[in-house]
This record gives sequence, C-alpha cells and structure tokens, in this order.
Amino acid sequence: MSFRSITQSLAFSFATALCAIPAAHATSCGNTASGFEAWKGEFAAEAKRAGVGERGLQALAQARYASATISADRNQKSFKYTLPKFMQLRGADTIVAQGRKRKAQSPSFYQALERQYGVPAGVIIAIHGMETAFGGFMGNSSVVSAITTLTYDCRRSAFFQPHAIGALMLVDRGAITASTKGAKHGELGHTQFLPGNALKYGVDANGDGRVDFYNQTDALASTANFLRAKGWQPGKGYQEGQPNFAVIKQWNAATVYQQAIAIMGARIDG
Repeated sequence: MSFRSITQSLAFSFATALCAIPAAHATSCGNTASGFEAWKGEFAAEAKRAGVGERGLQALAQARYASATISADRNQKSFKYTLPKFMQLRGADTIVAQGRKRKAQSPSFYQALERQYGVPAGVIIAIHGMETAFGGFMGNSSVVSAITTLTYDCRRSAFFQPHAIGALMLVDRGAITASTKGAKHGELGHTQFLPGNALKYGVDANGDGRVDFYNQTDALASTANFLRAKGWQPGKGYQEGQPNFAVIKQWNAATVYQQAIAIMGARIDG
C-alpha cells in the first residue's frame, strides 16, 4: 500500500473549506414512510440555507425512505451483550491476528500515522477491523437515503441532522455520490465515518487532491485525525482509566465497543 509522507501531502480536511455545518431544524419528523417525500421538500430548504449546492440537493431529491435503516436502528442488540460475548460475536481473535499481520506488512505506514497524529497502530487497526473487516464489507445501503431517513425519523432527528447536511455537502464536493453505499446508519468508508465527521475530519493522505473514505490510506489517516482532534494524547495509555480511553468514547458511544477496541488495540500493538 502506497503512502506519501502525511506531513508532506496535501493533508487537507474538508473542514478548511467549511468551518462549521450550520444547524438544520426541519419543521417535521415522522415514524413512517408516508411523510418522507414532503419532509424532503422542507429539508431541502434547510439544506440550501446551510450551504448545500445543486448536486447535494439533487441527491436529496433522489433519496428513498430506508426501511432497513429504521429496522436496524430499532434492533441494536449486540451492544447489550457482555464484553466477552461481544468480542466473540465480532471476531476479536481474528481481528487481532489479521491486525498483527497488517501492521507487520506495512510498518512505515502505521509509523507515519503515529508520528503525525500520535495514535498507535493497534487502535487504528482495531477500529478498521471492527468496522468493516479491514474493508471487506463497507455496507450496502445508500448513504444519502440512510442518513436522511434517520434525520426524518423522530427518534434521533437532532443528532442526525448535521450528518445529513454533511452527506449532501460531501456529494457537492465529489467525495461521495447519491448512490454511494455505506452502513445502515449512513456510515461510510473503511472505518465507517458518519458523514458530518467525514466532512470535518477527512484527510487527503495520499496527496491525490481529494478525500476518499473508500481509499484505505485516506480513511485510516482521517480516523487518526479524528481521534487526535478529539483529544488524543500522544504517548498516553488508552485502556480503561487511562487518558485516551475517553477519546475512544468519541468514536462510538457503546461501552462494550470502547472496551473491545482498547483490548484488541493493545493485543495488536503487543
């Protein structure tokens, strides 16, 4: 895998072009598909005021109510398991074994990441393995449809609004398209960024002039950039009770997920 020196690459974030995503407050929400088309018209006005351009608005117009996303959002049972059960179900031993091989095969890449962002290889590799089996499966749901459906849905509308705006802005900037596939909650790429976070923390690590979350180099550098921006302290520990464990919480709110990443990361780092 090629990797230009991160410190010498363009290494830009979409955040340099956009300081903040203005808050969007669509005037309605709904718990069935029946009101989705009308809501899209309302949300289009909000998106336009937030700075979304024509391509993003066209992607919103093409979005379809994602019933599978709503079903997944109501049925997240795995985070309720005990830590041993969760790690067994998520294949922790396999992630660790493959992660060690990946680290050994590309040591300079992970060393460059740690020099730039201070995040050890084990943490980045564990997240990569946990999220998509190292890029083996990055989702089969429309990112735009999923994230706009969750914004329309009354359950967590406010949380997903900036990510819906972010997804449409990513379309504007050519980072994704209206048909780009991701996870059920609209997460995208190798490490499953929510779109608003992708917009803010994305890094062009391979220096090709664009941020591509389906390119492993960009995706892993962006993940490290996210963690550093959220307060990662280089050289400090990341197990429970140590300073950087709180930063892992910024990646995923489920305690069992945080614990698993910390344990697998330590095992990969040896």
